Amino acid sequence: MKTYFKHKFALSDQGAKDMILAIVSVVAQNLALMFPVSLLYLLTGDMMNGVNLQSKTGWYLGGIAVCLALIVITSIWQYNTSYKSTYKESAARRISLAEKLRKLPLSFFARRDLADLTNTIMADAEALEHAGSHQIPQFYGSIVSTLIISIGLFFVQWQMALAAVWPIPIALIIVLTSKRVQQSFYRGQTEAKISLNEGIQEFIETSRDLKSNNAENDYLQGLDRKIDALEKRAIGSELGTAVFVVSAQMLLKFGIGTVALVGGILLCGGHLTIMQFFCFLLVASRLYEPMSGTLINLAAINALQVNVDRMNAINSAKEQTGSADFSPEGYDIVFDHAGFSYEDGKTVLSDVSFTAKQGEVTALVGPSGGGKTTISRLAARFWDADKGKVTVGGVDVSTVDPETLLGAFSIVFQDVTLFNNTVMENIRVGQKDASDDDVLAAARLANCDEFVKNLPNGYDTVIGENGSELSGGERQRISIARAFLKNAPIILLDEATASLDVENETKVQGALSRLIKDKTVMVIAHRMRTVAGANKIVVLSDGGVAEQGSPAELMEHGGVFADMVRLQTEGQNWSIA
Repeated sequence: MKTYFKHKFALSDQGAKDMILAIVSVVAQNLALMFPVSLLYLLTGDMMNGVNLQSKTGWYLGGIAVCLALIVITSIWQYNTSYKSTYKESAARRISLAEKLRKLPLSFFARRDLADLTNTIMADAEALEHAGSHQIPQFYGSIVSTLIISIGLFFVQWQMALAAVWPIPIALIIVLTSKRVQQSFYRGQTEAKISLNEGIQEFIETSRDLKSNNAENDYLQGLDRKIDALEKRAIGSELGTAVFVVSAQMLLKFGIGTVALVGGILLCGGHLTIMQFFCFLLVASRLYEPMSGTLINLAAINALQVNVDRMNAINSAKEQTGSADFSPEGYDIVFDHAGFSYEDGKTVLSDVSFTAKQGEVTALVGPSGGGKTTISRLAARFWDADKGKVTVGGVDVSTVDPETLLGAFSIVFQDVTLFNNTVMENIRVGQKDASDDDVLAAARLANCDEFVKNLPNGYDTVIGENGSELSGGERQRISIARAFLKNAPIILLDEATASLDVENETKVQGALSRLIKDKTVMVIAHRMRTVAGANKIVVLSDGGVAEQGSPAELMEHGGVFADMVRLQTEGQNWSIA
């Protein structure tokens, strides 16, 4: 049973155990709510038999107190097991989801867009939380308690019991058969919601470009259409569910009618006492009302499967694993006939072989789409090579735990990510336990002093979401300062100076030259002057190594690299006529 709930509702081991306990508590609460019915039955019987009620006042008052105590105790128990445990499980689910995402390769994120993942982390997790507290225990608990009560009724009078319970299984079957229809509606609604979220996010990110091109109104009209599409999907989903649920609820109403009809026939035939007739009418009225809510819960659980499937898709994704023991012999990076393809079949690297030696700067150049950035990602094991291998210090990176491996890398990406925090704390990301003096030293190496002194609070200035208060070059220098602060033996620079002017690029390259002593440095660049001082240049083209060697050797060879230098030199001499 634990395994069933764990898989069906994307629960942890403890969450599945708590769910079973919550169902038991709901059963106990439902049975406790039947005790007042029993007390009313006894009271009615005494009244009809002419018993002196005054003599039994204390007994009935005691019975009321017992009923009230049972209801209060079971209600508190049900609240603690259904709500508190669910919220603990929800917190654990979000944490485990974050841990799972942390261990997944970047290839997973390439297949899922940001809005889709955000919807899973937020909306799907919230839907599971709501279902775990308000729907799942109540549904299963109501089914079990109804079954127990129904069995008891058959021991009293089987014909009346049959007349009372026959609508329940049929109503459940009606809602159960709607499962595929509900999931289809809800899946369409989820897709429309994700599409709208993507549109809103894209509009926020590109509003400047839209305004500058007078395209804002056209884009907003597209958003309006997505809002209308979501509204139609939501209405359709609600209507599709209501058709089945309301039909099943209407069927339950026939139960009271059949109880009255069968009871009247049996009463007239002398096969049923008036008290038994009254008992069944009481139980039937108490039985159908909770079942009406149970049908709604069942419909919600049917639709919930879409959220569970999306959550399980993440939980079942293959993680990148490896040994936490990483003891390389030096930090040479060797690509040995490495190849890589994305899952859509597009080959990025076919047969790449070269060595980036420790203590040297190895520059990767070539046309866009040639695989330069992919090579740096394979070296740091953001992805794993499809064929061949990549080694660091003689150790195959595919055998090393990704987080352990990344401890040896300082990486400056082309697209800098900053946080809505101070300049000081944004640099400290490179080494969380670094002192202020160490942070300032790294900042000076990256020439951050030059712009930080003009900020209102210096290094304590909050720079806005993703560094919105800074220019592109300033943001990039903070990213470079992080790499300096981490001081790892391997440095990957992906267009690290692309947003810097010539003067600052020269200064940062000077700082880099001081940093790279005894380190392995791999630089990705498009501007040939950026790699002029590299020890080795690897020219990539069409997913392979076109040529490699020192800048002087490649210029003398007169191949691809020499042609790229010539073209860029001609471009620098271009002017507006």
